[in-house]
Amino acid sequence: QVQLVESGGGLVQVGGSLRLSCVVSGRTFSSFAMGWFRQGPGKEREFVATISSFGGSTIHADSVRGRFTISRDNAKNTLYLQMNSLEPEDTAVYYCAAADGNYLRKKSDEYDYWGQGTQVTVSS
Repeated sequence: QVQLVESGGGLVQVGGSLRLSCVVSGRTFSSFAMGWFRQGPGKEREFVATISSFGGSTIHADSVRGRFTISRDNAKNTLYLQMNSLEPEDTAVYYCAAADGNYLRKKSDEYDYWGQGTQVTVSS
């Protein structure tokens, strides 16, 4: 059974930084392409970033490019999202997701497994 557990969320001031982690268990981590999504209050879930199974390729949403960086450590079965220069608009529940196969994908319905989410709140 595949499980994804996020951590690292919290309350931060505008301009601050956080690093989210997502630990994956139950399958070989390098068999998955991974992604981060977020859902703000009253908003639809939206794509944030995706990374290929060995980390060689990434895509970031326009809204976070240059501020957020997705990465992974396959030896630790862990996905990361480094978030810098945080803005109030980044306030959301952040979810990690895993997809079978090694191609990047930006649509939530293309992912097979999801974590429970971690809250990020940016105060102004």
